[in-house]
Amino acid sequence: MLIRVDPTRGAPLADQIAAAVRRGIADGSAAPGTRLPPARELAASLRVSIHTVLAGYQQLRDEGLIELRRGRGATVSARADPGHAAMVELARQLVEAARRLDLTEDDLLALVRQTARTS
Repeated sequence: MLIRVDPTRGAPLADQIAAAVRRGIADGSAAPGTRLPPARELAASLRVSIHTVLAGYQQLRDEGLIELRRGRGATVSARADPGHAAMVELARQLVEAARRLDLTEDDLLALVRQTARTS
């Protein structure tokens, strides 16, 4: 699985790292048990701070997609559901697009509810 970031994008680098892993889980290139690159190595290869990588990994852990174990690194969780990973990524993209349009959270939720009722 290839993890890339684009510093010229508006999205925070940690979010980009998390998004790359989510896409890998969603497309099957990062199956349960897959070891992710060690944070220090990934930080060096992406030329970002180790804290940036750890923040991205923390997002994924909070979502239940990866497990972080001291001394053992990060691995894709056995419970990681590709469909869930894809939906989380789509939701993040939707929120990012809404922010670019200056929509409030309430506006976005109303739009999602309206779309759900009419679909």
